[in-house]
Formats: sequence, C-alpha cells, structure tokens
Amino acid sequence: MEVQGTAASADRIFTVPNLLSMARLVLVPVFLWLILWPEFGGPNADGWALAILAFSGVSDYLDGKLARRWNQVSDLGRILDPAADRLYILATLVGLTWRGILPLWLTVLLLARDVVVGAAVWMLGRHGYPPPQVNFLGKSATFCLMYAFPLLLLSDASGWLSSLSAIFGWAFAGWGTALYWWAGGLYLIQVRRLIRRDARADTTPD
Repeated sequence: MEVQGTAASADRIFTVPNLLSMARLVLVPVFLWLILWPEFGGPNADGWALAILAFSGVSDYLDGKLARRWNQVSDLGRILDPAADRLYILATLVGLTWRGILPLWLTVLLLARDVVVGAAVWMLGRHGYPPPQVNFLGKSATFCLMYAFPLLLLSDASGWLSSLSAIFGWAFAGWGTALYWWAGGLYLIQVRRLIRRDARADTTPD
C-alpha cells in the first residue's frame, strides 16, 4: 500500500507545491515586461518587478519543502520547479542586459551553461533516462543568482542604497555564476557515467 501511495502521489498534478510553481511560471512574462517597460516609454516599475522576484524566491523555497513535508513530491513538480528557475533566470538576464545593468559577457556565460546542460539532458533522454535531479550546488547557485538579480536591479539608481546593492549584487552574481558552472560540471559527469555504463552493457556478451 505504501508503494501504491507513493506512486499515486508522484502522478498528482494539482498539489500546493505544483500550484506555487505554476504561479511562478505565469508571472515570468509579467516580470519581464515590468523590467523592460521603461525601455518602451513606460514608467519605472522596478518595485513591482522586485516584488515578483521576491515571491519567486520564497515560493521556490516553499514548493520543495512543502512537497517533502506533505508527501506531495510529483513527477510534474520535478519538471515545473527547475523550469521556473531557468525561465526566471533567462527573463532576468534578458531584461537586465537590455537595460545595460548586466554585461553581455556574463549573460552569455550563464546561457552557455544552460545550453551545455540542456544538451546533456537531451542525451540522457535518448538513452531512456529522466532529467537528473537538481543537486545542492545547483540550488545554491540559483539562490545566489536570485539574490544577485534584485540587488543589481536596485543598483540602477542613485544614492548609498544603490551603491551598497551593487557591491552585494556583484558578489552574489560571482558566487552564483561559479556555482552554476560547478553544478553543471557535476551534471555532465553524471551523464557521462550513465552513458558509459550503457555503452559497456551493450558491448558485454550475453
């Protein structure tokens, strides 16, 4: 019965953690528009963009914690959670780079990591494996970047608060980028081991 309950939980869709992840996904285009609004002649809406980022960070923490505590870990949640993280990072990179807050080289560096890991996940799928679970380093990298982006957005102003935000924002951006690539390297090692294991199994005589 316990195995059946676990399987049923894994197939659930409308759980509290999944609804939190869905809400984060729905707010991604809203967040991007709020960042870019001043570039198209609109008012500065950085405060609302920061509020959405804060909600994203809190919900990112809660959906995983609640899923484990309430036994609501699901297959859909394993897809929605990292997808929301990646889309928020992508939207923030596009918005802040467009506004000249982030340099293009940093954006390219972070996007290149996602391309490399995406290719690795595609290779895993070809061998019949699901995407690898998010590891601790990957979560830590995401948290660092989620702290860095609102601080860097705050730095696009004047005064002592913007100067302080720039210092801490760039510190978190540096840590997050390093951890982001480190976590990506661990994914690649994991993928390589699985593929090599399959290759050895195929060449082993019956």
